Order: sequence, then C-alpha cells, then structure tokens
Amino acid sequence: MGIVDASNSKVKAEPIYLDLKGDEVVDIGQRVESMFTKLEQTLNKVEQFYSTHSKKQLATSKGSSILASYRRRQQHATHRESIAAKRMQELIRQFGTIIRQITQHKWAGPFMQPVDVVGLGLHDYYEVIEKPMDFSTIKNKMESKDGGGYKSVREIYADVRLIFKNAMIYNDERNDVHVMAKTLLGKVDEKWLQLLPKVDEEEKIQREEEAEAEIDMQLAQNATHAKIVKDLNIEIEEFDRNLEELRNQVLQKCRKMSTEEKKKLSAALTSLSPEDLDKALLIVSHDNPSFHATSQEVDLDIDALSESTLWKLKFFVKSAMQFPRKSSASMGGNNQQNNSNKRKICDALAMSTQKRSKK
Repeated sequence: MGIVDASNSKVKAEPIYLDLKGDEVVDIGQRVESMFTKLEQTLNKVEQFYSTHSKKQLATSKGSSILASYRRRQQHATHRESIAAKRMQELIRQFGTIIRQITQHKWAGPFMQPVDVVGLGLHDYYEVIEKPMDFSTIKNKMESKDGGGYKSVREIYADVRLIFKNAMIYNDERNDVHVMAKTLLGKVDEKWLQLLPKVDEEEKIQREEEAEAEIDMQLAQNATHAKIVKDLNIEIEEFDRNLEELRNQVLQKCRKMSTEEKKKLSAALTSLSPEDLDKALLIVSHDNPSFHATSQEVDLDIDALSESTLWKLKFFVKSAMQFPRKSSASMGGNNQQNNSNKRKICDALAMSTQKRSKK
C-alpha cells in the first residue's frame, strides 16, 4: 500500500468492536490514568529539582557513595563549628584584655559612655558623626546572648577604632579630646598588630571550612539528584511493565480482523496527519523489524501484518481520528467517559510502542 499525503481525504475511521465489557474498558482506562498520574508526579519532582538546583548530571551508581560521603561529612560539621566558635571566642577574650588595658588608661574617661550630646550642647553631633560608638556599647554587644553580638574579633576592633576616629573627626586636632583619642588609637593599633597573626590564621581556617561547607551543600544536592534519578528509573520500569501487561490484555480481547476491516484500515491510514502517520508506522516497524519507516514513500502490505499489529493500528487510528484531545459539550457523560478511556488506552499503546522502538 502506498502511504501518501492525503490531507483532503474524507475517509472516516470505522468503529472498533472488541470483546470488552463496559466495566473492563473503564477499569483499564482508570489503570492507565493512574499510571500516568503517578509517573507525572515523579517527573514534576525532577522538574522542580532542576529549577532550584544544579543541573550537573550524575550516574545513579555514584549516588549512594556521594550520599554516604555527605553523611559522613555532616557528622563532623557540628563538631567543626563548635571548635571554630571556641577558637573565635578565645581571640575575642584576648582582645577583651586589650580593651580593659585601654579603658584603664587615665585618658579613657570621655570614651566610656555615649557622648552626652544634649548636656554638652553638641547640636550638630549627629550631622557630623554617622555612627556614634563608645566602650559601654561595645561591652554590651560583646556580652549579648540574643544572637546580636559580635561574630568576629575584627568587628570589635573596628568599633574600638570608631570610638577614637569619631572623636578625632568631631574635635579639632588641638582639642584635648582629639589628642587623647589619637594617643589611645595608637595604643590599640599597636596591640592589635600583636594579635593580628592569630586573627589571620583563624580567618584562613574559616575560609577553608566555608569552602568545605559549600562542597557539603553540593554533595547534598547531588545526592538528592541521584535519588530522584534512581526513583524515576524505578517508576518508569514499573510503568513500562504495567503498560505492557495492559496492552497484552487488550490485544487478547481482539477478534480476528476481517478482509473488509483491513481495507478500511488501509484507507484510514492515508487520512492521518503526518505526525500521526509517523506514529502508526512506528507501531508497524516495532512488530516487523524488516520494515523501514524512514523513506518518503512507504509500501505497507496490510495482509502481511500480524493480527496484533493490525489491532494496534486500528486502536491508534480510531483514537487519532475520532477521539481528539478536547472536550465536547455535545457528548454525553457516560459516552464521554468511555471515549476518554478508550483514547487513553490507544495512546498508551502508541507511546509504549514508540518507546520500545527508540530502545
């Protein structure tokens, strides 16, 4: 049979009579729908994962080792963070000693409490000084237990310098407060230089640990990816087995096709859209390996096809021509349900065949 472009064909698909009872059709349709729903849910999880995580491809076989590695690293994460916090607290304690030495200096008095702007009549103070600072404010922040305290010793050092910088900015360099602030700032910087090597070393360790934490996060994402891929493979394999079982059940219910039905099927094939025609030819090529569906014009001998192939084609043609994927207000409730179920069965057969052909 020559398969040609027949976009103007008026051929109509003939009804298909099966030895299927109404409840059997509904049951099969519901099972197919359930399988599609379950598979769709899994695919949605994969899509959601890719929309928020790295798209790096990983073999499923590597997933278990990645997950195990990630879990091992997580076991050490809390301990590592605890040790890092203790190291930083030790540096803060050492810098606290420096602060006590500075605050015990005879010139430290003006810097112990917030500037009394009103009492001293410094009406432009807040216009000149953007961020006021004093030792009592630093002390309160260092002792804070609500999470608002200093996270690093560098933050404390910056605020201590700010105390003296503010005084030097607001007061003329010949002013006593300016001179006192400049002197104390020099002493702070001198003592800071003694502590700086330890601070640099700790910050280097923190950078390394942050990089390690980033790797842990990537491992967690990859482990999640590997698990999703593994679960999806299982879902697809189960879906494939169930669909094959349903396909065989339906085909077993089909009677032998008559010569007249074969002629009508042949005519109906020529009226399919190019896309549906390609799908129909895939059905044929799957059951007949010697048949090639890649040519521009294909010779198809209907009489040479197996009974199962003929009924697969008839299922597909019926679904493609009589039950398109759209709702119709004119269709009755039961009719619409039965037609929908039949359409799903036929689509499932076509999808299953295409999948196996691609393999």
